[in-house]
Amino acid sequence: MKFGSICVVGLGYIGLPTAAIIASRKHRVIGLDVNQNVVDTINGGRSHIVEPDLDEILRVAVSEGYLTAVTEAEPADAFLIAVPTPFKNNHEPDVSYIEAAVKAIAPVLQPGNLVILESTSPVGTTQKISEWLALERPDMTFPHAAGNESDIRVSHCPERVLPGKILQELITNDRVIGGLTSRCSELSKDLYEIFVEGQFVFTDAQTAEMCKLTENSFRDVNIAFANELSLICDKLGIEVWELIKLANLHPRVDILQPGPGVGGHCIAVDPWFIIHSAPEEAKLIKQARLVNDGKPTWVMEKVAAAAALLRRRDGLKTIRVACLGLAFKPDIDDLRESPALDICAMLSEIAAIEVLAVEPHIESLPDSIGRNVKLTSAQQAVAQADVVVLLVDHTAFQDIPLDSLSGKQIIDVRGFWSGKILP
Repeated sequence: MKFGSICVVGLGYIGLPTAAIIASRKHRVIGLDVNQNVVDTINGGRSHIVEPDLDEILRVAVSEGYLTAVTEAEPADAFLIAVPTPFKNNHEPDVSYIEAAVKAIAPVLQPGNLVILESTSPVGTTQKISEWLALERPDMTFPHAAGNESDIRVSHCPERVLPGKILQELITNDRVIGGLTSRCSELSKDLYEIFVEGQFVFTDAQTAEMCKLTENSFRDVNIAFANELSLICDKLGIEVWELIKLANLHPRVDILQPGPGVGGHCIAVDPWFIIHSAPEEAKLIKQARLVNDGKPTWVMEKVAAAAALLRRRDGLKTIRVACLGLAFKPDIDDLRESPALDICAMLSEIAAIEVLAVEPHIESLPDSIGRNVKLTSAQQAVAQADVVVLLVDHTAFQDIPLDSLSGKQIIDVRGFWSGKILP
């Protein structure tokens, strides 16, 4: 099938790069987003997120007329939904953004259209999309009821890209396609062949949904092992970074590196979708989540202990704490579900602690972090700090001179300075 126009719903960390890549292949792309500022920024040929090479691809796509951002849905041949899927209280999956996207595009659907859900979702969400659309458009047929003969095709094709390498991995990664029918899957493949060079694997929609959740839960469990190991080593007085290095010499052992917790919209969220669906069975997955979610509190307590030591030893009344890194992983600006952000927020609530936050990839702090946090440069923060907390191993922090850390309490939760001789 030839796609004259493709609508990407949700112009965030996945939707915008996807829209730009498709537009770079000389296909007309309509980017749909509810945020007017995002739409205006994109139509100006600029990106509102940090991703290598995205700005240039976006600038060309917009200037050549292949990509236009809008706030109201327009007719298209295919619709890719890439909106957030957070959770509510008690970690209940929230699919309201997906439902809102479905209702937004329903009025402009035409027979023969393809709807693909890329958002990571609880099992059964793709089926719900078909049902929601049927309620909105009783004049047409949908695959959950009409099968291969339906007017509209619906599939789930989860993204599996790494921030910082999104444009590359959108092209090279294999794609799992879960159509509600075989015809839905085939048409979805036709669309992705516009830009994907990886392999295509067909399955049913529920398995495709579970596949993405499984991938991220697997990673979460492995990170939890490393984080729990760091807690044990701290109690026993063992250097965890050295221990992991030695253990990984075993040919069948590959322990990950511990950190301040787990962040991002995927690994920190997706396991809860499985837990919610099968709470009695997902015991290991839940325990891993609890370990990783508890790590920020452990880091905060380490900082509080260092501050208390300085008060007793040096008589300091106010302790300045430099928190290096706020993003959920190195060298990106994404703060979603970031444990580093949570740690800064918790520290800001402690009396007589002044937090100096360093995040070289953002220009302002989010409101959620509280009032008692100041965004500053690494040089200024380290110079003023009594306690330096390395939370994210940004490449930029390699420029921090080791002698500038002299006389300060150092809490390195990423092993950034492991093996280096600190003053």
